[in-house]
Amino acid sequence: MHFKAWLACVLVLGSSALALADAAINPWGAFKTAAQGEARSIGDYSAGCVQGAHALPLHGKGYQVMHPSRARYFGHPQLIAFVQTLGRAVQREKLGVMLLGDLSQPRGGRASGGHASHQSGLDIDIWFWHPKRAERTPLSTQETESLKARTVVDAKNGVIEAELKSWVTHMLRLAVADARVERIFVHPIIKRELCALPADDRAWLHKLRPWHGHDDHFHVRLACPKDSPQCTPQEAVGSGDGCDELDFWFSKEKRAEREQAQKTYQSKVITSRKWPTECDALLENTAAPP
Repeated sequence: MHFKAWLACVLVLGSSALALADAAINPWGAFKTAAQGEARSIGDYSAGCVQGAHALPLHGKGYQVMHPSRARYFGHPQLIAFVQTLGRAVQREKLGVMLLGDLSQPRGGRASGGHASHQSGLDIDIWFWHPKRAERTPLSTQETESLKARTVVDAKNGVIEAELKSWVTHMLRLAVADARVERIFVHPIIKRELCALPADDRAWLHKLRPWHGHDDHFHVRLACPKDSPQCTPQEAVGSGDGCDELDFWFSKEKRAEREQAQKTYQSKVITSRKWPTECDALLENTAAPP
């Protein structure tokens, strides 16, 4: 066999072996249908699964799903209802359209190549940017697969880009107002900019949690639903607006702590945290929900 042909064969077989090994370690991405049964979020946001998930229609009032080929548009019914409610509010407030990143996989679980969270059907990423043409007509299949989110943070000057600041603020207000929302992750600069609001207009900021990244999208996380006793909640957010906690994100003295926090998060992405034993049944459930 010619060397180049042999090498190509080795690479193909090697890639297949790696894919099989990854599937054995992390089987969740292989499922294309939800697990049968009543809707349940199981485990925690970074080590869990979801039974009886619903698929979000790829296009609806005020929203459109991006990169649908990834099949990460499933979630607990409360997440689907939240998105549709927010989409209608976006349309009513004439804010254009929301472009949606990842929800969860059909049965939740850890996704390959990215998120440590989004595992229990209660998380969603919403882009801060959309092309103007998306307000007039749905984006084409090619566009939904190829477009990428864009930052709204002017890192050099430490501000939200001026032309998008009003939209960003309005969108976050609408999302926070939903009682199902437990917290929203945003870039620290976005949180700091909103902390410049008058003190009597900052109560809604307590749900906005600064975190690494999140300059091109905001990450909405719902609280554990009442129908999901096996869902593991996070510690509740504080009652204050959180503006007095921003020193951690901008102080030179806190740099080492920030870097360590980032490494801890990345270790969750790269390594597999074991899902709860209750999720094993979902891996054996091969029937699609009615």
